[in-house]
Amino acid sequence: MHVLVLGGTTEARQLAELLHSHPRLRVTSSLAGRVAAPRLPPGEVRIGGFGGADGMARWISEHAVSAVIDATHPFAETISFNAAGAAATAHVPLLALRRPGWVPGEGDDWREAGSLAEAAEAVRGTGRRVFLTTGRLGLGTFAHIDDAFFLVRSVDAPEPPCPPHMELLLDRGPFTLDGEREILARHHIDVLVTKDSGGTATAPKLTAAREAGIPVIVVRRPPVPEGVPVVATVEEAAEWVVTAAPTEDRPAVDIGTP
Repeated sequence: MHVLVLGGTTEARQLAELLHSHPRLRVTSSLAGRVAAPRLPPGEVRIGGFGGADGMARWISEHAVSAVIDATHPFAETISFNAAGAAATAHVPLLALRRPGWVPGEGDDWREAGSLAEAAEAVRGTGRRVFLTTGRLGLGTFAHIDDAFFLVRSVDAPEPPCPPHMELLLDRGPFTLDGEREILARHHIDVLVTKDSGGTATAPKLTAAREAGIPVIVVRRPPVPEGVPVVATVEEAAEWVVTAAPTEDRPAVDIGTP
């Protein structure tokens, strides 16, 4: 049984590890190729785009894929909608694996934004020293703000346009609470901007902001394509391979004990 995992996240790697350990499963992880040195999962790996939904559908058919799991980043909207179209065209089951989003707690000062553009506008009335943790893509959305300092954290260096007053911090999570506290204090940060990525790897910045009384502008997630089932854990996704993905000509696979 050939399972295509659309990856790039910690959960995708963990899922590939779990499925790859079973001899009756063939696993291919697909990475977008936007990170220079990605952490590769076990099993087969392909890097790069498919050429839209039609290209992905052809790849699924040509490689006899039995099921697709979309375990991409919660903000990888384009690939998720392409996966929905491709799975429908190729007549294979599709599942979305999404880590739960963050929830504000007591003492948090969160301001929601529906997009990066809304977040950029919210910055103007919120702070002058911005810790921007939305990644290198979309950084141009903040390039017109010339009266604020931006500390931009990214795995890889961004390409222009960028905010005119910017310092780049190249780093990859997971991050520690002490480290996030030190960053906020050293750079005199007065507003944090983040996407609702969920998970624990980058969550300490939210605790540090709460402790420091710093407002957080949180960009809401785009919706999962309509009709696509969603699970929150790697274990649920693996169980889905057993129960939901098999059809009459693709028998179930016991992934409990190899």
